Amino acid sequence: MTGKQRRGTAIAMSAAETDAFLRAQPVCRVAVTASDGHPHISPLWFVWDGTALWLNSLTRSRRWSDVVKQGRLAVVVDDGGFDFTALRGVELRGPAEAVGEVPRTGEPYDELIEPERLFGEKYAGGRFRYDGRHGWLRMVPEEVVSWDFRKLRR
Repeated sequence: MTGKQRRGTAIAMSAAETDAFLRAQPVCRVAVTASDGHPHISPLWFVWDGTALWLNSLTRSRRWSDVVKQGRLAVVVDDGGFDFTALRGVELRGPAEAVGEVPRTGEPYDELIEPERLFGEKYAGGRFRYDGRHGWLRMVPEEVVSWDFRKLRR
């Protein structure tokens, strides 16, 4: 699952640190190549199940159509602020696919039980809500690169 760590290995997160970081952060930035060939980047809520990144996206959005058409995306999840030594993050790259009914209205689908549970706990007070406008995109990363500049202080 990990790619070559171009940033120094001294600041790389361990697998356990990466997992905890991805489970805790609220927003990712999704980048995909748009139909005009330019990058399209947008923020989105997500959940991480330890293996895949699950994105709950409006199915009538530019992001959805670009991801479904291209089949690949890059995602950055980051945290920090104005202090350089507090910056940390994870970049994930890989194929993405729609999973389940599109848009999602609640038909039983075994692969979505866990992401919907995680999403409900993270954002909706414990219960996932179907609105008939969103669908699920799953990205199993082929490449993961991380950084935690707090490690420079040690």
